[in-house]
Amino acid sequence: MYAMVSNSPQNRDYYLSKGIYKTDRLNVRSFKVYSDGALGSRGAAMREPYSDMPGHYGAMIANADSLKFLAEKIATSEFQMNTHAIGDSANIAVLRAYKKALEGKTDRRWRVEHAQIISAEDFNYFDDNNNILPSVQPTHATSDMYWAEDRVGAERIKGAYAYKELLEKTGRIALGTDFPVEQVNPMYTFYAAVARKDLKNYPENGFQMKDALTREEALRGMTIWAAFANFEEDEKGSIEVGKFADFTILDKDIMKVDENELPNIKVVATFINGEKVYEAE
Repeated sequence: MYAMVSNSPQNRDYYLSKGIYKTDRLNVRSFKVYSDGALGSRGAAMREPYSDMPGHYGAMIANADSLKFLAEKIATSEFQMNTHAIGDSANIAVLRAYKKALEGKTDRRWRVEHAQIISAEDFNYFDDNNNILPSVQPTHATSDMYWAEDRVGAERIKGAYAYKELLEKTGRIALGTDFPVEQVNPMYTFYAAVARKDLKNYPENGFQMKDALTREEALRGMTIWAAFANFEEDEKGSIEVGKFADFTILDKDIMKVDENELPNIKVVATFINGEKVYEAE
């Protein structure tokens, strides 16, 4: 279990004084910060008004000054700062705070959680020095695609759910489910990343396919790149000598089956550190 500490003054004081807590089963080494709300509720912080609600910009939960303060404080420790950012205004505020706090540092692996809507010029804040990483949940794209353009318009939607572009900037992208907001089934995550369709195979040609990932990229994003985003790539994320034997056995090969079969693939067995913890009946 990789855990993020909820951002509160009490938690910060405690964990910054105690340091990282890690066992074979638990890793506590980051703070979770919220910069804004959700796009569906129009709570995501936007630079320009919502296209379907004139005069409404959403709202920051942690403003730019708060993000800067938190980033500078956390940067003095070994902890990561992992910040929820949906709107383009929230994303640039987080990216600027990260860049300033991490100036002169490398390999800090601070995550922008969701990195959902980013202005074209702001993708360059992500780079390959491993200071700032995107951590995304592909089913957000296929859950939001029916109305997302109504919210942000035809121009801003080009920088939304842009997983391929984020990968090209950083060389890695971590993929997750965002359960319980989205369904926990990782096959849905894989399918949404590569097909960019919902479970009814809509739309026929996929949603914004320029930012679809290949099957290999999606698999890496759910395994070794996700482990890297947790500083755990030397112990998990791939099946290698010296690592935990964490793996699942599936009933079909996700790299070869027809795309439409991906959401229906079943887990036959699950192993954690070599111990079988699940077996299908």
